[in-house]
Amino acid sequence: MATNDPTRPVYVIGGGPGGLAVAAALRGRGVRAVVLERSDVLGSSWRRHYTRLHLHTTRRLSALPGLKMPRAFGRWVSRGDLVRYLEKYAEFHELETVTGVEVSRIERADGGWLLHATGGRRLTGRAVVVATGYNHTPYLPQWPGADTYTGELLHAAHYRDPAPYAGKDVLVVGAGNTGAEIAVDLVEGGAGRVRLAVRTAPHILRRTTAGWPAQASGILVRRLPVPVVDRAADAVRRLSVPDLSEKGLPRPTSGLYARVREGAIPVQDVGLIAAVQSGRVEPVAALESFEGAKAVLADGTVLSPEVVVAATGYRRALEGLVGHLGVLDGRGLPTVHGRRTAPDAPGLHFTGFTNPISGMLRELGIDARKIAKAIAKAP
Repeated sequence: MATNDPTRPVYVIGGGPGGLAVAAALRGRGVRAVVLERSDVLGSSWRRHYTRLHLHTTRRLSALPGLKMPRAFGRWVSRGDLVRYLEKYAEFHELETVTGVEVSRIERADGGWLLHATGGRRLTGRAVVVATGYNHTPYLPQWPGADTYTGELLHAAHYRDPAPYAGKDVLVVGAGNTGAEIAVDLVEGGAGRVRLAVRTAPHILRRTTAGWPAQASGILVRRLPVPVVDRAADAVRRLSVPDLSEKGLPRPTSGLYARVREGAIPVQDVGLIAAVQSGRVEPVAALESFEGAKAVLADGTVLSPEVVVAATGYRRALEGLVGHLGVLDGRGLPTVHGRRTAPDAPGLHFTGFTNPISGMLRELGIDARKIAKAIAKAP
């Protein structure tokens, strides 16, 4: 049976922005696409994020193909509005979605693909698009003594708002966008003391400079040589971001774009600079271990936080799904992305497994069109 057999659908695994965008693009080309979402609702990961969250990319540059975001959402779209947009997107494009179905393994079969799913389901498709997301499974480091820590230890994925932590001493671990924003949320929400454990000094950018969004700069420079972008970014940072070294947050020693290529996106300022300058957020050394109620830092400092929020990132968790197909690299990321497929896995596409400086949602939309075109033209 040929791969492009029209009697078999294309299965899209993941009901987030990437999966919905691909399904809409496929439908626009007359290809039947079925979105499989493991939770009971679409956009589940966005629903779980902390309440304060807003996109760091502009509304206009974050819309998925075929449906603009309402102007009423404002320039920086809130988590709740994005969830409402995703629901409307699926309805507007009349997408075929199935919730409560998790795919555990994908195999080659009969010129196409066989999916092993919840309840013993065996689904066969002409092609598969994996869109399970960059932030799939919360990662919590195995800190020595963590099992003996007598305070509250939670991953940032389980943080919602600052109310439960009012008046408490909180250590936020991880100085990426999530850690920085949660630290600011905590101080503004009445936490007694907030410290931010930093292993590698982050690049911090103003979300806008003279009205110009940082995302727009990311789009303009993403194809330029790394050294060129690093020099330009350093000049802009020195003009727009104060030196916070005396406050415990030194300037980074490596280039901004060089770090992006390694997977570290710059921190877009939503209040961290002011909070560090005022002393309301105190940068400290990286967390190394726990000893009962104590948290031991890399420089030997011992703290006694009542709460530790680990903004330590996520894993893609693709090994069980496709690890046996030889399509993952040493970091567990797909070796190919978007319209391209691995030589031994034709018809198996991946989207949403990069963290581009130009904006995740924008790139998901671009990927969706390219993937749909490739599948529609597949022999």
